[in-house]
Amino acid sequence: MSKKTGIVFNIQRFTIHDGPGIRTEVFLKGCPLSCKWCSNPESIHPQREVGVYPSKCLGKDACGSCLEVCSLGGAPLLFHPETGKIGAVDRTICLSCMKCTEPCFLHALKSWGDCMTVEEVMAEVAADKNFYANSGGGITISGGEPTVQWEFALELLKACRQAGINTCVETCMQTKPEILAQFYPLTDYMITDIKNMDTEVHKKWSGVGNEQILANIEQTVKAGVNLTIRIPIIPGVNDSEENIHATGQFIRDRLNNRVSQVQLLTYLKMGTEKYESLGLDYPMGADYQPPAREEREPWIAHLAEILRSYGINAVAGATTKAKAP
Repeated sequence: MSKKTGIVFNIQRFTIHDGPGIRTEVFLKGCPLSCKWCSNPESIHPQREVGVYPSKCLGKDACGSCLEVCSLGGAPLLFHPETGKIGAVDRTICLSCMKCTEPCFLHALKSWGDCMTVEEVMAEVAADKNFYANSGGGITISGGEPTVQWEFALELLKACRQAGINTCVETCMQTKPEILAQFYPLTDYMITDIKNMDTEVHKKWSGVGNEQILANIEQTVKAGVNLTIRIPIIPGVNDSEENIHATGQFIRDRLNNRVSQVQLLTYLKMGTEKYESLGLDYPMGADYQPPAREEREPWIAHLAEILRSYGINAVAGATTKAKAP
């Protein structure tokens, strides 16, 4: 088995929404987008990062174990002058060696990302193989963006193929087409999303335009990949009838409706604590609060109906899943 290593920030077992059946989802660090509503800010940077949770800290006088192991003698660790608890990490000098997180049993300092081999990941994935067989499930590689660590992701998919495990890749499609094409023969199922059909609006909210993404979606469909498209419905960003009509026209005219399903997802404000742990502001604004979910669901159902008028298998939510091929 390959000794290739990757940076994994989470392995979640028994997931049921990201691909058919019961799945183990492997989240890889690194993403070329910077979506302002992202609920996983720890996934964006490709390298390991320290997460800081002051409320869990005992204080440097009561504990101080992080200071003892820090490679720089504790210089990056910034403590509150009154409480003595960890308050932040000076990321301009931190080496991201993660030594400070190892003795912190209360996880006031948390390592976002672990260096793992394909063999180590497969040991966790294979443990649930019986559940996959009974439910039509398998592994889903997500992120971040799996194609950022494409060599590791491909080796992991090859190992799954050899083990007879169904594979799914969740990708934003912002990658070189020649890299993406290498995933096709190793992937039973793909999930992507279309955030906005207007490239300038897409760039404003996600950091890049949508040209490469849409081109890669076309390439993927032409390759015959079983593809589900998701649309995260963000109030004031992409929830207009105009945008949904444009999306429907793209799927009908350029993809010939050759997608398994289109899922319209309700935006939930999540991950704010993780932004704080990384010393980041929530990009949507600290005071931003979307309307109540029950207020938005009828509108999202209406948008799904618009897509269905184009002959598209569109649903509100991710609870209805296509069968594995």
